[in-house]
Amino acid sequence: MDEDMLADQRRLVELVEEEGWDVTDLEISAYDSPWADEDDPEATVTITARKPYENDDDGDDDGGDDGNPYQLK
Repeated sequence: MDEDMLADQRRLVELVEEEGWDVTDLEISAYDSPWADEDDPEATVTITARKPYENDDDGDDDGGDDGNPYQLK
Protein backbone atom coordinates (compact mmCIF):
# COMPACT_ATOMS: atom_id res chain seq x y z
CA MET A 1 0.00 0.00 0.00
CA ASP A 2 1.29 3.43 -0.91
CA GLU A 3 2.48 5.69 1.93
CA ASP A 4 0.59 8.60 0.36
CA MET A 5 -2.67 6.65 0.67
CA LEU A 6 -2.03 5.95 4.34
CA ALA A 7 -1.12 9.59 4.98
CA ASP A 8 -4.37 10.70 3.31
CA GLN A 9 -6.31 8.20 5.40
CA ARG A 10 -4.73 9.56 8.60
CA ARG A 11 -5.60 13.12 7.54
CA LEU A 12 -9.23 12.18 6.90
CA VAL A 13 -9.44 10.61 10.36
CA GLU A 14 -7.94 13.76 11.88
CA LEU A 15 -10.53 15.93 10.12
CA VAL A 16 -13.41 13.76 11.34
CA GLU A 17 -12.06 13.73 14.90
CA GLU A 18 -11.55 17.51 14.85
CA GLU A 19 -15.31 17.82 14.30
CA GLY A 20 -15.99 15.87 17.51
CA TRP A 21 -16.61 12.43 16.04
CA ASP A 22 -15.16 9.21 17.51
CA VAL A 23 -13.85 6.92 14.76
CA THR A 24 -15.04 3.38 15.49
CA ASP A 25 -13.99 1.58 12.31
CA LEU A 26 -11.69 2.32 9.42
CA GLU A 27 -11.03 0.56 6.13
CA ILE A 28 -8.88 1.45 3.15
CA SER A 29 -8.93 -0.43 -0.13
CA ALA A 30 -6.31 0.16 -2.81
CA TYR A 31 -6.95 -1.01 -6.37
CA ASP A 32 -6.32 -0.32 -10.01
CA SER A 33 -9.30 1.40 -11.55
CA PRO A 34 -11.14 -0.73 -14.12
CA TRP A 35 -12.54 2.47 -15.71
CA ALA A 36 -9.31 4.37 -16.28
CA ASP A 37 -6.55 3.52 -18.72
CA GLU A 38 -3.96 4.86 -16.31
CA ASP A 39 -1.68 2.63 -14.26
CA ASP A 40 -2.06 4.77 -11.13
CA PRO A 41 -3.76 3.00 -8.24
CA GLU A 42 -6.84 4.40 -6.53
CA ALA A 43 -8.06 4.08 -2.97
CA THR A 44 -11.38 4.02 -1.20
CA VAL A 45 -11.55 5.00 2.46
CA THR A 46 -14.52 4.01 4.61
CA ILE A 47 -14.77 5.71 7.99
CA THR A 48 -17.37 4.74 10.55
CA ALA A 49 -17.74 7.25 13.36
CA ARG A 50 -20.12 8.09 16.16
CA LYS A 51 -21.02 11.36 17.81
CA PRO A 52 -23.34 11.66 20.79
CA TYR A 53 -25.74 14.59 20.81
CA GLU A 54 -27.26 16.13 23.90
CA ASN A 55 -30.93 15.38 24.39
CA ASP A 56 -33.04 18.50 23.88
CA ASP A 57 -35.45 17.73 26.72
CA ASP A 58 -38.57 19.86 26.42
CA GLY A 59 -39.81 18.93 29.88
CA ASP A 60 -42.00 16.03 28.77
CA ASP A 61 -41.51 12.82 30.71
CA ASP A 62 -41.96 10.63 27.65
CA GLY A 63 -38.42 11.50 26.51
CA GLY A 64 -39.49 11.44 22.88
CA ASP A 65 -39.67 13.75 19.96
CA ASP A 66 -43.20 15.07 19.43
CA GLY A 67 -42.41 15.60 15.76
CA ASN A 68 -41.88 11.88 15.13
CA PRO A 69 -45.03 10.42 13.50
CA TYR A 70 -43.84 6.85 14.20
CA GLN A 71 -43.46 7.27 17.96
CA LEU A 72 -45.79 5.23 20.17
CA LYS A 73 -47.38 7.25 22.96
